[in-house]
Amino acid sequence: MTEILIVCHSVHGNTLGMAREVARGVESVAGAAARLRSVAPLTSAIDPVAREPSSEGPALVDAQDLAECDGLILGSPTRFGNMAASVKYFLDGTINEWVSGTLVGKPAAVFTSTGSLHGGQESTLLSMMLPLLHHGMLMVGLPYSEPALSRTRSGGTPYGPSHLAGKDSDRALDADEAELCRALGRRVADIAGRLK
Repeated sequence: MTEILIVCHSVHGNTLGMAREVARGVESVAGAAARLRSVAPLTSAIDPVAREPSSEGPALVDAQDLAECDGLILGSPTRFGNMAASVKYFLDGTINEWVSGTLVGKPAAVFTSTGSLHGGQESTLLSMMLPLLHHGMLMVGLPYSEPALSRTRSGGTPYGPSHLAGKDSDRALDADEAELCRALGRRVADIAGRLK
């Protein structure tokens, strides 16, 4: 079985909704399974909108999840054109995995949700890629052979799926955004299976 770890931080449920679509894409690939996890929130002045994870949401990610995965897909809401502090804190805590090479050679991908159309979707995705590249991971994006990438009027980039949640974070994923999430899950699962 090829296991893809999907790790996200979600405050209003939009990034988690994307993660669930990514998981559907992973699980549409024969022999692949998705393991959905969340990062621990920072409940401080650094991330004042952070909330404790819901008992109905994913379990918190741990070192065993990282060691056991064949690929990693990371999701974060945008914070001033960058990943949320909780996601950065999680990544900063992976020094042991970096030293041991736990993630070297595994495929990785990223996704994000923003409140505004020009809220830094692409810069957030790029910021999340940097630590994964330092881990020696193989970055996977979305090619323009995905029809939804050319159709979308809200979210979606070649760097990874994105979602326009709106200023009140109440806009649901549209069909193109959901399809791009599933396409990313399929791509990472397929590549991880081939590498394995």
